[in-house]
Amino acid sequence: MNTTANHSRGGVRRVRVNAEGAGQRIDNFLLRELKGLPRSRVYKLLRKGEVRVNGGRIGPTYKLRAADEVRIPPVRLEAPNPSAPRVPAGLRERLLSGVLHEDERLLVLDKPPGIPVHGGSGQAWGLIEALRELRPELPFLELAHRLDRDTSGCLVLAKKRSALREVHEALREGRAEKKYLTLLKGRLPRGALPVEAPLDKRERRGGERTVTVSAAGKAARTVFRTVRRLGFATLVEAEIATGRTHQIRVHAAHAGHPVLGDDRYGDRDANRDVRRLGLKRIFLHAHSLHLRLAEGRELLVDAPLSADLRAVLDAAEKEGA
Repeated sequence: MNTTANHSRGGVRRVRVNAEGAGQRIDNFLLRELKGLPRSRVYKLLRKGEVRVNGGRIGPTYKLRAADEVRIPPVRLEAPNPSAPRVPAGLRERLLSGVLHEDERLLVLDKPPGIPVHGGSGQAWGLIEALRELRPELPFLELAHRLDRDTSGCLVLAKKRSALREVHEALREGRAEKKYLTLLKGRLPRGALPVEAPLDKRERRGGERTVTVSAAGKAARTVFRTVRRLGFATLVEAEIATGRTHQIRVHAAHAGHPVLGDDRYGDRDANRDVRRLGLKRIFLHAHSLHLRLAEGRELLVDAPLSADLRAVLDAAEKEGA
């Protein structure tokens, strides 16, 4: 599914989807085919029915299938602006030096905190946009899963459509072990503390996502294991058997030990107290990922605890907290 991007397209194009391109959403397909076109204009093309698949109208979440024919209308794109914001030099270095693993199919990055995985909401670019700019030689680069903006650690990206499907299958079929380090309020018991509680995801006005424990939600299981006790808090390893939105944060709060630094589900007084130790974000770090892939292949990567969170633990120990 190789096409040439021009700044101006004089007529309708019809693109046939091959097996490698099957499974991707039409909106993401269009964003790559029409490089530089704002996402809002892509959705407008879909709403107006100017983009068609096999002659019919489709919505932005439609997933392409092999042999689908996509009709792409003529679209005028603005010429690249040489003065447009580029990825800051400091972030460029952090991203390029943060590669934990790379092969011909996958790239695993130690995601820095404070950057969303996608641009939007007033931010011109996110991690995926930055990486596409930094690695222009890669014709395909997609997130295989997500981490919240202020969460650091292991993040998997696919360099081929087939690799993306393979990782999604491993996540869906329980062939993935994801472990996080997090600092919870209070003193947890030694050993393991399993939490099984269904989670229901809802969107508030403005697209803000909020998750609650509800019988109407989807099954979710988290196992918290004590690593170190710090008086008012406990450093734990959280292993998730499912990958629900905000799962660790909601399960920790449900167990009575909210994640420190969590402004949405956490404890306001505890967050205020831990800020004096230098905590400026949620204490949540994806430190280990183990994927069992097809044909017996395995991927095991670890990301050391980020420097800002290590400093919080050091400050807590110095104060005898």
